[in-house]
Amino acid sequence: MRMSKSFVPTLKENPADATVASHQLLVRAGFMRQLAAGIYSILPLGQRAIHEITRVVREEMDGIGGQEFYLPALNPREVWEESGRWTVMGENMFRFKDRKGADMCLAMTHEEIFTVLARAEVRSYRQLPQTWYQIQTKFRDEPRPKSGLLRVRQFTMKDSYSFDVDKGGLDKSFEAHRLAYARIFQRCGLATVQVEAHSGAMGGSGSIEFMVMTDAGEDLIASCKNCGYAANTEKAESKVETPNRFAPPGASPDPEEFATPGVVTIEALAQKPYGVPAEQQLKTLVYVGDDKPLVAIVRGDDQLNEAKLQTASGASILRPAHPEEIQKWMGAKPGSLGGLGVKTARVFLDNRLAGLSGLVTGANKDGFHLRNVSVPRDLAHATPADLRTAAAGEGCPRCGSPLEVGKALEVGHIFKLGTRYSESMGARILDESGKEVPIVMGSYGIGIERILAGAVELHHDGDGIQWPMSIAPLHLALLPLQIQDAPVRETAERLYQQMREEGIEALLDDRDERAGVKFKDADLIGLPLRVAIGKKGLAEGKVEWKPRESKEVELVPIGEVVEKARQAVLSGGGRLWR
Repeated sequence: MRMSKSFVPTLKENPADATVASHQLLVRAGFMRQLAAGIYSILPLGQRAIHEITRVVREEMDGIGGQEFYLPALNPREVWEESGRWTVMGENMFRFKDRKGADMCLAMTHEEIFTVLARAEVRSYRQLPQTWYQIQTKFRDEPRPKSGLLRVRQFTMKDSYSFDVDKGGLDKSFEAHRLAYARIFQRCGLATVQVEAHSGAMGGSGSIEFMVMTDAGEDLIASCKNCGYAANTEKAESKVETPNRFAPPGASPDPEEFATPGVVTIEALAQKPYGVPAEQQLKTLVYVGDDKPLVAIVRGDDQLNEAKLQTASGASILRPAHPEEIQKWMGAKPGSLGGLGVKTARVFLDNRLAGLSGLVTGANKDGFHLRNVSVPRDLAHATPADLRTAAAGEGCPRCGSPLEVGKALEVGHIFKLGTRYSESMGARILDESGKEVPIVMGSYGIGIERILAGAVELHHDGDGIQWPMSIAPLHLALLPLQIQDAPVRETAERLYQQMREEGIEALLDDRDERAGVKFKDADLIGLPLRVAIGKKGLAEGKVEWKPRESKEVELVPIGEVVEKARQAVLSGGGRLWR
């Protein structure tokens, strides 16, 4: 690849709207350009890197028996209605009508379409197990696209689906994918953490996320260094001591109403003249789950975890209630709400509150609260559930050691779907005894561009990207420093051709530019190796050799540099193009 004939539009400055390293560097190094919010054009160097990522993905998927498909991104409404997700996906799904007025959508994922294929073609246990996958463009009407490729509206995903006769088969398919994913990310230069996760709209009995720990991520991961426990905070549990220190001596008096004019926050009630500490207060929040009212109660100093409320309630769609809905169901505005006597909604109570008394909550009457609340007596109608978000420093649920919480980027997610889709869509087989049973399914996703961006987040310095050899767009930057000098130019051309013959992909910077410009662009683009040819070195029969992540420059005899490059490509996990 010759720089003079290639489209590599590098920039000196970061884009004004880019806040994370991967966004800044992928634009500056000429790998991508933005078309609209959350929509990017991938340029030649970016496409070459993506090609290397998908090569790794295909090799590992084929290695566990995966068969590659290519399914339509354009889907009819009827298929999604069979699974119930036409409604569940809400505004995140791109929808439109075709010229005949039929409702259509652009697929975010393909559980439904693969299930349709299995329903039509798989009839017997003898045809199972099966693992089907594709690498395809997906669409999501993301409300707040940001951070370059980390939150977009059009993206590439490897999604695969396993089909088994029973749960035991699913467990084997799930484990095969888990190990394959670990290999994929390791080969792509990503150190990942496997964490327990919330399944969300996908459904099923359990899931694992593969996370890259980086401040550019939007997820929060709770982890324990002592025993290895790790979970997304949407799912994470913790051990916390909750003494009943506000309980009155003897029998708890009946709830007593007291005026709190203008007090609508936990903080305000904690101030004088009321002086009720946050840990003595009950925080009451109203949600709508599948069009039905839900009330969630947590301690005043805790944070409600919406994912946990969704799990506890079994709701497919969950959203905060609107003010007018709250007024209708509770009889008061937010800030004066409580769970006592509520009959218009299902009430959920965080496990941490079990057995406590002497608490304070809203009276469901604007400007009033209740004191002397006893959970066993006054909230016996509430369903206990884990509703709070685990915090740093709290005890690990397994060993009790302090939890750490850090930011992370999700690059993969695997799900045990079970019969969630096969039951609703009628994908059934005859088992060994001749009985008709639903196919047991798994779903497994990898974000291709997220691997690209994640690699940059983990592998960069102040000068630019430092590509892992395995997914680098090319292996080596070949820099003739004085292009007008015939011996320099001819040596560069000869090395370029010799490298091509050996399968080494080099970017020959044959531009008539200063050496400093070439060095800066080479560091910015970040190819794993750099070979510079200059008049001074040629006089000694040598060229400059420098790995991108190293500060050291080595002089290497011209006759040895091609073999040295070949060995570096292979030892770094790259492949030779022959």
